[in-house]
Order: sequence, then C-alpha cells, then structure tokens
Amino acid sequence: MSVSPADSLVTQWESLWCVSCSEQARLRQQVVEEDTEAWQRSPGFTGLERVGGVDLSFIKGDDVNACSQLVVLSYPELEVLYEDSQMVALTAPYIAGFLAFRETPFLLDALQRLERSQPELLPQVVFVDGNGLFHHREFGLACHLGVLSGLPCVGVAKNLLQVQGVHKGEEHQTQIAALQKGGDSFPLTAASGKVLGKALRSSDSSSKPIYVSVGHKISVGTAARLTHSCCRYRVPEPIRQADCRSREFLRIHFPAAKTDIKE
Repeated sequence: MSVSPADSLVTQWESLWCVSCSEQARLRQQVVEEDTEAWQRSPGFTGLERVGGVDLSFIKGDDVNACSQLVVLSYPELEVLYEDSQMVALTAPYIAGFLAFRETPFLLDALQRLERSQPELLPQVVFVDGNGLFHHREFGLACHLGVLSGLPCVGVAKNLLQVQGVHKGEEHQTQIAALQKGGDSFPLTAASGKVLGKALRSSDSSSKPIYVSVGHKISVGTAARLTHSCCRYRVPEPIRQADCRSREFLRIHFPAAKTDIKE
C-alpha cells in the first residue's frame, strides 16, 4: 500500500521533531547557569565595556525573509558602537519550542562577522529578544546562541511564556502589582521549585514587567541586575536598538512593505 502525501508529511515532521529535540537536549547540557566573568561579580559591573543586542524583523505577511540585526553598545553610556543589518531567508520550518533552530544561525553569523572584521568590538554579553532557560525544555533562543557563540547571553521576553507551572493567573498579577519601582523583581518558579527567570520592572515609568532569564554564562540574579542597568525604557537598550534599526532597514529597502510588530 502506498503512503499518502499527508502521511508522508506527518512522518517527515515527526522525524524533524525528534532530531531537533535530541540536538536541543545535547546542547542544553552545555549551558552554564552561573557567573563566569569578573565584571559580573562587580556591584557596578566594572570591566564591562560592550553590550550586544540581537533581533530579527520580518516583512509583514512573510515568515521567510527577515532582517537579522546585531548592535553593540558602549557600557554604561549605551551609545551605539557598531551595527550589522543583513537580509536573510529562514528556510527551516517553524516548530513550536524550536524557534532557535530557525533564527540562531543568522545571529551567530553576525557575531562571527564582527569577530573577523573588528574583534575589539565583540560584545562581552549579548541581550537576546527571546527566552533562555525560561522555556518548555529550558533551552530557548538565548541559550542556543550563548552555547554556540561561547558568549554570556541574557534572554529578555516582553510576554510571559506559560510553562512548567508558571501561569498568568491571579497570583502572578498580584506579584506584578507589588513591583513598586524600577529594579524590583520576583522569581519565575517552576513546579519543580527551580527558578527559571525573573519578572522585572525595568523602569519607574513602566509598570508592565519584562521576563529575564539566563542564556549562558551568567546567573539569573546578575542577568536581572544587568538588564535593569541597560534600560532607558521598558526594553533594554541593546534589544531596543536592534529592533529599531532592523525595522528602519526594512523601511528603507522595502518601502512598500510593512514590518511585523512584535509584542
């Protein structure tokens, strides 16, 4: 009996899911969830001079063509030192929980281009628009990029990913209401008791929190403290600049198109 096209497609997707899951589990073992750099242990982050931010912006209605963006900012001034904008084609299929397999190669390419051309500007830490350990299998985009690049990475999400017993319920809303000023936070604790990240009020003027988690080579406490120090607005400046500049690149090069708005 011949296999129908629909059954064949299902088989292909199941095989791809298994391979992705296996590779994700292998890389997960390499994540370092503690501070590894001297500047991370300094109250004022003495020795930290360059912070990076990465993002991808898509043309509205097109989930393949995107602008991959890297920025490097001075620290603590948060002035742009370097930017790299590249149009890329994301040919790998999207599978829920495995977004990093689509996006990481292009963000890694940008870091490697910088390392080859101007190694003195390579960031000492990278902020990623997405989750790190705060993920279904504790290995989001920030972890993936961190392990493959070898750089400390911090995941920052604007919306709560409801995983491992963390829910956007009444208790969560009560905890948000208790965040009185910029820098206040509370842990995002899984049903197992493990802290997967922190909900952070990033500035006095923004009452809506952001969700910070370890990507690689940094502790959750240091990640939250560093994120707060990089916030002029709700979103940390490295990510905000990457987002703004990737959208501007698309507006200039594709004036008839609109860019997707990420929340």
